[in-house]
Amino acid sequence: MLNIKRIVGACLVCISALGAHAQNVPDTLNANQRRMYEALDSAINSSELSENEDVTVYRHLPKSYRYRVQLADKKQNRFSVKHPEAFLSAKALARRSRYGLKVDAYDLPVSDAYVNGLRNLGLRIHNMSKWNNTVVVETADTTLMQRVRQLAYVKGVRCVWESPDSLPVAKVVARESEVTNKRDTTLADYYGYAAAQVKMLGVDQMHQQGYNGNGVTIGVIDGGFHNADLMAGIDQTHILGTRNFVQPAKSVYEEQSHGMMVLSCIGANEPHYLVGTAPCATFYLLQSEDEATEQLVEEDNWCAALEYADSLGCDMVSSSLGYYQFDHKYMNHHYYELDGQTAVNSRSASLAASRGILLVNSAGNSGSGVWKKIGFPADACHIITAGAVETDSINTPFSSIGNTADGRVKPDLMAVGLNSMVYDIDGTVVGVNGTSFSCPTLCGAAACLVQAFPNVRPATIIKALQQSADNAAHPDNINGYGIPNVVKAAEWLRNGTELK
Repeated sequence: MLNIKRIVGACLVCISALGAHAQNVPDTLNANQRRMYEALDSAINSSELSENEDVTVYRHLPKSYRYRVQLADKKQNRFSVKHPEAFLSAKALARRSRYGLKVDAYDLPVSDAYVNGLRNLGLRIHNMSKWNNTVVVETADTTLMQRVRQLAYVKGVRCVWESPDSLPVAKVVARESEVTNKRDTTLADYYGYAAAQVKMLGVDQMHQQGYNGNGVTIGVIDGGFHNADLMAGIDQTHILGTRNFVQPAKSVYEEQSHGMMVLSCIGANEPHYLVGTAPCATFYLLQSEDEATEQLVEEDNWCAALEYADSLGCDMVSSSLGYYQFDHKYMNHHYYELDGQTAVNSRSASLAASRGILLVNSAGNSGSGVWKKIGFPADACHIITAGAVETDSINTPFSSIGNTADGRVKPDLMAVGLNSMVYDIDGTVVGVNGTSFSCPTLCGAAACLVQAFPNVRPATIIKALQQSADNAAHPDNINGYGIPNVVKAAEWLRNGTELK
């Protein structure tokens, strides 16, 4: 099979339309560029390119930068905590009320006056975080940042993104033509290919009791959700909305399959083929991962996505993302930062529970690598950090380990992350590896408890899951509290007694 990605990776030319023909090759190209352009054109229009293969076209970019601007306060704010209905949805306020939580200064949006001041300097606003009181701005003129540093309301400035030399400008991706309705729905088990990962946590028993995530809203923060809108096994009425925090004008359904696979661990609902751990939950699909580069700004994207999930009233968030090493070394994290408070996304994650959100985040897949430890925001406080085991309950070598820099047990809980069963972009089922998939499986399990105990705060749900787990007596930095059993966790919540 012709490797189209390799061809276009070398062809760094500006192409304004996908599938341009060879006769339209610009005269300004050198001989090598012309050959690459013609190879791309030939591949797109030849039988060598299968329906299952992506084609990416790259373009040069002018150099630009994004900076995280830390604001000193929230003065000159047109909003007030006395009128939270102006900036939080009724569902978000109802969740806080249900748990007896007050709206506070963290919830106040970033000051409009300060944002407008930055904009008036000629800076483009990329995103904001009210919980961190930060604004990410973009500019090609780095001298402007010296003026920003001198503003009275600015506390600090940090570069979080440098534009690469080129970025994918267009991609041929499989859409309707590739999603198949051919299903092997004759598997004996109701959960189909997902039986092992669902039953390990006792979720099947919770489903039999009527707790399947119904009424629970989950924000899924991830990469793209390619073809998730076309999957027969994902009820489209359960998708309440989407938002792309990387490229706001672009649909989350266009590319990157990671988020779609993650979603299927929770929300798939095809009996005898693939059924997830909370098939009746509802979802917001939020893209914060930038596939083109690995830079610190993705943590800011993530924070914006989490706050958006909060403002919409999500009960839970599943996040199969984590960071520690970037394209530019000066952005890299260090072990001592694993305290749940240093990285902006870890700070936001640690705040989530105080807003009434139960957050589940993947531990990471660095266990066999040089870093080995969990990433950011997996180090956050008051969340579930999910590690991965095999179907025989043995931990996988790749699952990142703890503990945190301040001595807290991490990971918290474990679920199947080796040969996890998920949808592929064509609607078939494939086995995949990573804590990216143990995370949503655990999230769906916890959603069953949230449904069963709607007035119980996230911290108590987390404690119940920890107490129900098979390593609760001796939690460690490999397995944490171990593999939970949601039926036992429900028993603990009902009786308020320690489990044996």
